[in-house]
Amino acid sequence: MMRVIGQRESGGLGVSDILLVVLVAEAMAPSLEGDSSAIPDGLLVAATIVFWSLTIDAVAYRWSFLAHILKARPQPLVEDGRLNRRAMRRELMTEEEVRAQLRLHGVDDLSDISRAYLEPNGMISIIRRGGGETDEPARPEIL
Repeated sequence: MMRVIGQRESGGLGVSDILLVVLVAEAMAPSLEGDSSAIPDGLLVAATIVFWSLTIDAVAYRWSFLAHILKARPQPLVEDGRLNRRAMRRELMTEEEVRAQLRLHGVDDLSDISRAYLEPNGMISIIRRGGGETDEPARPEIL
C-alpha cells in the first residue's frame, strides 16, 4: 500500500520499516490484550516477520538485480531544469511543493538544477548544473 501512495508520505522510514512495525504490532495485539496463551504465538509470528524482513534486505543487498524489485527507487522530480510532471503526479506533489523543497536547498531557479530526486526516505536530493550536489538543506542565516 505504501508503494501505491508514494514515498513522500512515509517520511524518514522506508516502506519495509513501516510494514515491519505494523505487522509486528498486529501479531502481538492478542498477546497484549491479556490472553496469556497467545504470548508464545505472538512472539513466533513477530519473530517470523522480523526474520523475513531481514532476509529480504539481505537478498536485496547480495543480489543487486533483485534490489530493483524489492526496494524503492529515487523518483526524478527535475530533469535538466524542467519539472517531471509524471513523477509529480505519481507522488501527488504540486509544483508549489516541489519549489518549496528546492528553496529549502537554496535553489530559486529550476535552470540551476541538473537533476532533483525524491529519495525513498522522502527527502529530496539535488544535483546542480556543474556537478555540485546539495545533500543538506540550506541553513538560514542568524541575524
